[in-house]
Amino acid sequence: MADIETLKQENRIFNPPTDFVKNATISGMETYQAMCAAAENDYEGFWAKLANENIEWRKPFTRTLNETDAPFYKWFEDGQLNVSYNCLDRNLQNGNADKTAVIFEADDGQVTRVAYKELHDKVCQFANGLKSLGIKKGDRVVIYMPMSIEGIVAMQACARIGATHSVVFGGFSAKSLQERIIDAGAVAVITADEQVRGGKQLPLKSIVDEAIGMGGCEHLKNVVIYQRTGTNINFVQDRDRWLKDVVANQDSTCEPEWVDAEHPLFILYTSGSTGKPKGVQHASGGYLLWAMLTMKWTFDIKPTDIFWCTADIGWVTGHTYIAYGPLAVGATQIVFEGVPTYPNAGRFWDMIAKHKATIFYTAPTAIRSLIKAADADAEVHPKKYDLSSLRLLGSVGEPINPEAWMWYYRNVGNEHCPIVDTFWQTETGGHMITPLPGATPMVPGSCTMPLPGIMAAVVDETGNDLPNGQGGILVVKRPWPSMIRTIWGDPERFKKSYFPEELGGKIYLAGDGAVRNDKTGYFTITGRIDDVLNVSGHRMGTMEIESALVANPLVAEAAVVGKPDETTGESICAFVVLKRARPSGEEARQIAKELRDWVAKEIGPIAKPKEIRFGDNLPKTRSGKIMRRLLRVLAKGEQITQDISTLENPAILEQLKEAQ
Repeated sequence: MADIETLKQENRIFNPPTDFVKNATISGMETYQAMCAAAENDYEGFWAKLANENIEWRKPFTRTLNETDAPFYKWFEDGQLNVSYNCLDRNLQNGNADKTAVIFEADDGQVTRVAYKELHDKVCQFANGLKSLGIKKGDRVVIYMPMSIEGIVAMQACARIGATHSVVFGGFSAKSLQERIIDAGAVAVITADEQVRGGKQLPLKSIVDEAIGMGGCEHLKNVVIYQRTGTNINFVQDRDRWLKDVVANQDSTCEPEWVDAEHPLFILYTSGSTGKPKGVQHASGGYLLWAMLTMKWTFDIKPTDIFWCTADIGWVTGHTYIAYGPLAVGATQIVFEGVPTYPNAGRFWDMIAKHKATIFYTAPTAIRSLIKAADADAEVHPKKYDLSSLRLLGSVGEPINPEAWMWYYRNVGNEHCPIVDTFWQTETGGHMITPLPGATPMVPGSCTMPLPGIMAAVVDETGNDLPNGQGGILVVKRPWPSMIRTIWGDPERFKKSYFPEELGGKIYLAGDGAVRNDKTGYFTITGRIDDVLNVSGHRMGTMEIESALVANPLVAEAAVVGKPDETTGESICAFVVLKRARPSGEEARQIAKELRDWVAKEIGPIAKPKEIRFGDNLPKTRSGKIMRRLLRVLAKGEQITQDISTLENPAILEQLKEAQ
């Protein structure tokens, strides 16, 4: 592909607070640069030292990295460990047994606290229960659960016995679930009767029944059901079991299954893929190491912190920064069952104040929706709540536009909390490019610099490095411990998707466009490579145009896609949510003109959207991810034939058909 043009530079810089720098795990840019230099000088030695310092190995490794079968890299392959042991047993031995591991807040506000000793006992009982059903090392188990302590326990119990789990987000349809059960060859599903979100009871067990009823799941022997609401369910004899019965009378100790470092810890199917599901396979040792290091480096985790990641366990963020990372470093974390807007849009701020959260990690989509809510109702503005406990903010899931960053910094962090704008993916296992809160000067909208040991670069389509200031393709030039190992059951697809021959077959292709600032060297993600627009020969990342739109005071949220155009090759179609009611008629046309002129002023006339469409919201999955595939279909005026069962509000699609 040709170089991506970047037309707008962000010049605001915010230095980390002096007191934060003084006490940080990685303190100051000199320390960061020294760590990067150590990785450059002795790559394997750098990682071996960290693996030995952070993980308790049952059998120490003697080989750090095996590159002989690239790109099927192996890390610490002759070492043996157990991930659950490292997360739980270690905390019983180091004085954390009575420390709160999880503060769980249910949808209705009911709070449950679980200490490390109690969590360990629950995991062991569940692990013994799974073994009593004949589930063993190497078996695959699908977890289709609500956000709950039981969901985390299920993941840890699988890890404890060496079973490979595959968590499926509770918003996915029966067809999506069936495809994942079949692809993984799962022998069991762990689910709940229902989940509760936003005051509504939503079915899970009936969806599992529907998925199994579609056929192809003959290898599945057990369905274990957590009784969340007590609603009546269809109970299949000899297959279905209540969780409470599975764990009843089980011993609260369970000897861990010691596995090789390369043993598959989990398979996680990437969302938004068409055709056959794409199961990203992660290994035990390298994944655990990076989960721990990023908790320490990016989040600067301290023993007194109350950490809150708002993700769902159905996504990789909920794996690394809920189910594994916080527990492996002995942290206290908040786990939330509900949604940010119930019973009102002040729920997040109320919970931060109530539980004295010190680190808050959420998605730009959530931030933008809460900006809109705060503008509409002053009573749910974060300034109405005591957020003084916060010391660090984080952003995850997509690039955060500069204006949302500024609102977050001023109104939630009160201009004293660093923001870690983390770039990473399901495939990377943990953060890759992010500010370090005690070292990196922050620039709104930029994920700044790679973590020590991560060899990220911006290249052209043949893999040649591009100069700073010139947009191109984001790659990682050397393997790292937490990287994807393969696509489950499809090694050829793995190579083609992530290590294409055009780049030499050994360089990881992130699938995102990026540009490095020509002064600072900071990275800015410009959007997916397939979201690059080509207008009259100019290639522009969608993220840049979206950021310009959201910088307008009228706009709450925007998504931009390309549509074929006879004159320019491609034209820009923008889907916009305003901070006020959706306009129509002449008013809509007038606001659309204002926004076009605004983008022309902010970026340049070449970036002006040809069409602007207004909606009450954007089409999103229940996890808050914008479904850009649907937007591309709408922009072209085609019929939507794809599955929209994961959409939060399908009615939005009708609104977005009308162009201005």
